[in-house]
Order: sequence, then C-alpha cells, then structure tokens
Amino acid sequence: MKVLVLGSGGREHALCWAISKSPLCKKLFCIPGNAGIKSVAECINIKINNFNSLKKFIKKEKINFVIVGPEEPIVNGIVDKLNKLKIKVFGPNKKASILESSKTFTKDFCKRNNIPTANYKIFRNYKDAINYVQNIKYPIVIKASGLAGGKGVFIIKNKFEAKKTLRDLMIKRKLGMSGKEVVIEDYLVGEEISCLALVDGKNYIPLLLSQDHKKIYENDKGPNTGGMGAYCPLPYLRKNIQNKINKEIIEPTIKAMNKEKRPFNGVLYAGLMLVKEKIYLIEYNVRFGDPECQPLVFLLKSDLLKILDNCVNKRLNKTIIKWKKEYALSVVMVNKGYPGKFKKNGIIKNLNLITEDKNTKVFHSGTNLDNQNNTIASGGRVLSVTTSDKNFNKAKKKVYEVVKKIKWKNSFFRKDI
Repeated sequence: MKVLVLGSGGREHALCWAISKSPLCKKLFCIPGNAGIKSVAECINIKINNFNSLKKFIKKEKINFVIVGPEEPIVNGIVDKLNKLKIKVFGPNKKASILESSKTFTKDFCKRNNIPTANYKIFRNYKDAINYVQNIKYPIVIKASGLAGGKGVFIIKNKFEAKKTLRDLMIKRKLGMSGKEVVIEDYLVGEEISCLALVDGKNYIPLLLSQDHKKIYENDKGPNTGGMGAYCPLPYLRKNIQNKINKEIIEPTIKAMNKEKRPFNGVLYAGLMLVKEKIYLIEYNVRFGDPECQPLVFLLKSDLLKILDNCVNKRLNKTIIKWKKEYALSVVMVNKGYPGKFKKNGIIKNLNLITEDKNTKVFHSGTNLDNQNNTIASGGRVLSVTTSDKNFNKAKKKVYEVVKKIKWKNSFFRKDI
C-alpha cells in the first residue's frame, strides 16, 4: 500500500522507520518530515494544516493509508475529513479527540464514569480562580484546558505563583486560547507512568508501559517540555499493575466513550500517576507520545503497519504484538533555551560517527538540511538518541555514550533519563 505519515518529529521518524520495513508498504511519504525522515520516506513540503493541499496530494499519489502523528490536525478534524473522502486513516475522529483537546471535558468525564483522577476545580472566570487559590493547601497543579504542546501544566508551590500563572494564562493569554479555561487540581506524589493502548472502538491492546521525563532539568526541575526522554518497559513495576490500569482506566474509558457516542479508534495515551497502590489518570492524549513512541517502536518485533491497519479495520482481537525482550531508552537532545527562546540552525556534527544498528538509532525531530547539505538543529527538540539492551543499565550507559559524541552549538540534554 502507499502510505502517508503526517508530522515532523521524533515520533514520526520512528513511525516512518518502522513502517518502511513492512512488506505491506509499497511507497512511503511524510509531510512535512525532517532531515532524518528523508532517509526512509519521501518528504513533501506541504503545511500539515493546509487540508486542500493535502487532499490534492493524497488524490494525486493515490494514497491508501494516512497515519496522523501530532495532535493538532487530529483535534482539527482531519480524520473526519479523510473518512469523507473514503481514505483510510489511523487516528481518532474530532468527537473522540476531545479527550486531549479539553482537559475540563476529561476531568468531568472521569468524574461521571468513576475513573480515578485527582480532585479538581474548573474555572472560566479569572476572579473566581484567584479567589479559590487564596486559601487552599499547596502545592497544587494548574493546567490550561486546551492544547499547549506539553507546556500547559504548572506545579505551583504558593499563592503568589498561582496568581502569576493564572494571570499569564487567563489574562495575558501566553498560551493563546488554550488558557481561557483552567483546571486546578490536587498535586499527587508518586511514580509517573505512560500507558499507550491501541483501540479499535471496542477491542484494545496495551503497549509496553513507559516513562516520560517532562521537566527540562535533572531531578525533574524547571518548566515542562514536550518530553526530554523516555524508556520502556518499566523494570520496577509489579506484574499486576497493567491489569489494574486496564480494569480501572482503559476499559471504563472505552466503554464510556461508546456510551457517549464518541467511539475511539487510534492510540489512547493515558498519563498516569501511581500513588502507593492506587492509579490515577493525570491526562489523556489521543496519539503516540513523543518521545515514548521512539523506544516503543524500537522494541517492536511485529509489523507496525499491519498492526495499525488492523486497528483501523477493527481487527485488534485478531492481532498479536511481539516485543524484543530488552529495555530501550531515548534521550532527547534540545537547543539550549528550550522550551523558551533558543537559537536555531546550528550545524550538527559527528552524526557520521554513530553506527546505527539493531541496538542504536538516532531519531530526528527539529532538523533540516542547509544549502551545503549539513544537518542543522532547526527546532527546540532536535534528536532522540535511542538504544536498547537486555540489561537496563547497559542500555543507559550506551545511550549516553552516543549522546556525548553528537555536538552542535547550544546543544543540551538531561543526564538522568
């Protein structure tokens, strides 16, 4: 089949890399792609939210299957539009994508369907929010309700921080319309877990549990980012945790979405907090996580394209996913200054010194090629260096050996993934 992947991040590079190896894939395109994706797919320079241009390209190339990477086009209804054109597409429709596009919807959804989540209040009025934070127990968490690229969650230590954050979100609109509505919730202390499950409307298959590292600095300090690294599977969890997640989070969500006439098809990504023996839903995303996708795909033995095709065709009950019995880690290299202001277009050196094999892969995110064909760091998150090994500590040692070889001016990475 002729396949089109939409997106330009490390997630999309990992998806393209895996799909390109499938015998089902006759031709692979990526829009817009990046410098790394060009080695496995034909990259087309079309704006991802320009649907008319996308439609013309899809018809011209007779694309059979579209896989949507990032959340923005999903939330904007691209799946619905492609379905109307009778184009097979992997991802949830607009009605189902509300699980990510509105944190207020998701919190209320959890409440009415008895899905465990932190206690919360929702505010649409700035003065009401300010009055609420005057006399509550800290720390708390303030979240912009809308999409914020992983940067809309703030851990607040006191009322002065709370007032500033609320003003930034609701008055100054530093995250645009995403912050016009906010969720203020209890701060939970525990172990963060990412559970990604493929869902075909009725059936589901959970993927390996993974852990993302959102904060920019070591020991989870500093502002939230889109993700500074991830690893899977999780060596410290008891075996029954997955069953607990399935029964308390994933299954009730799928059933309730059907009941509310929002059937879900695609990747249901549950961001969870394990607090002693209890599991709480922190948030839902409706696509593969970035960087969780990179180590997950790296450990996959089965044909990813066939799995995604089965998901769209509601055949997950006849699908078996096989994994390598190893650990995989991804360390994200970023431009210094991210998630704030940073300098672009530094030339990335020593990529040619990296030997990529079954245990090592460098996935590209914010990269491009300059006029001299040099790979340059054009975005905030730039590379996801990924390694695997049967021994967790060996995989970790290996990933940092590779990371330290790669250099560009203003590069930065966390040393504790």
